[in-house]
Amino acid sequence: MDRPELKPARPWFSAGPCAKRPGWDLDALKGAFVGRSFRIPEGRARLAEVIEKSKRVLGLPPDYEVAIVPGSDTGAIEMAMWNLLGHTGVEVCCWENFGFTWLADVVDQLRLPDVTAHRADRYGALPDLSRVDFDHDVVFTWNGTTSGVCVPDGDWIPDDRRGLTICDATSAVFGMDVDAAKLDVITWSWQKALGGEGAHGMIALSPAAVERLAVFRPDRPLPKVFRLAKDGRVLDGLFDGFTINTPSMLAVEDALDALDWCAEVGGLPELVARSRRTLDVVARWVEASPHVEFLAEDRRTTSSTSICLRFTDPFLDGLPAERTAAFAARVRERIEENGAGHDLAAHREAPPGIRIWGGPTVDTEDVAALLPWVDWAFAETLHEFTTTTSIGHT
Repeated sequence: MDRPELKPARPWFSAGPCAKRPGWDLDALKGAFVGRSFRIPEGRARLAEVIEKSKRVLGLPPDYEVAIVPGSDTGAIEMAMWNLLGHTGVEVCCWENFGFTWLADVVDQLRLPDVTAHRADRYGALPDLSRVDFDHDVVFTWNGTTSGVCVPDGDWIPDDRRGLTICDATSAVFGMDVDAAKLDVITWSWQKALGGEGAHGMIALSPAAVERLAVFRPDRPLPKVFRLAKDGRVLDGLFDGFTINTPSMLAVEDALDALDWCAEVGGLPELVARSRRTLDVVARWVEASPHVEFLAEDRRTTSSTSICLRFTDPFLDGLPAERTAAFAARVRERIEENGAGHDLAAHREAPPGIRIWGGPTVDTEDVAALLPWVDWAFAETLHEFTTTTSIGHT
């Protein structure tokens, strides 16, 4: 097929750090509060502004407490698990790399005795969520960033649960309808759907989670950067912008810029709609294309932010795993060589393929322009590989 001519205006499709908001440039940071202490009132005010604007855009319940924490989303979810788990049994739901990582930490690092794992038997599927015991604490990802599989909604979580629900929501918030009232701990980072910078995470706690901090003292050492409470009390000022360690005020300014953009385009409904429109464009393309399909097996659980795809062709069915991975890598290489799309690699633990970030900072028109390039690169690579294989057998 002929090589396409139209290219995405912003060919940035990385699943993290993600594309900056449309129209972003370095002038967005010119008002950053740099060279000063973040502990003084002016610095604290900037941090508190990030917290308040995040709560407002996401529509979090008014009695939820929110803090900026170190270590991106990984730091936030680890902080939650190390501070809160062990009071009761734990259920971990995992269907992709990060869910399995949190399971390994609960079992191998925290070494908790009463842990039940609900595992999907393959990438693309969910485990049986009806088997989860909500008398225990439950750890899960709302959206599986590396599999493109998300929970369809929060209906599987009861309102009268006795345990806490601890949710890694970093590739879901700002891009999906996340039922915050069903979650006692919500963690995310600025570098995902906001298109912000790395190293900073955020954590939201329900009243039940805050109460757990007051009544439960884990029987294990807690490093300073993990501590949410001291002597049964939440750390003073944590939810008013007093961070545990020194934040980057450049990154804070960038987060404020992204949050202002969220409000300007119409708030959460429009952010979710932008992501859904992108998924709809990809879905129509997948339906019309014989050589590609979603990794997610159910449209109801197909992620609109981390859109994971695999290639399908009778030729590929007969290739060993390393050649299949090389094929997918060559497709991506061709696209990147032409400046039509960058950072499209599937996660290293996922089946070979491509992953297109479709969060709200990505323009649907750019994804639509990318897709013909995927078709072209697939056709070119299939010709290359079939020719090479034929010569090899001669």
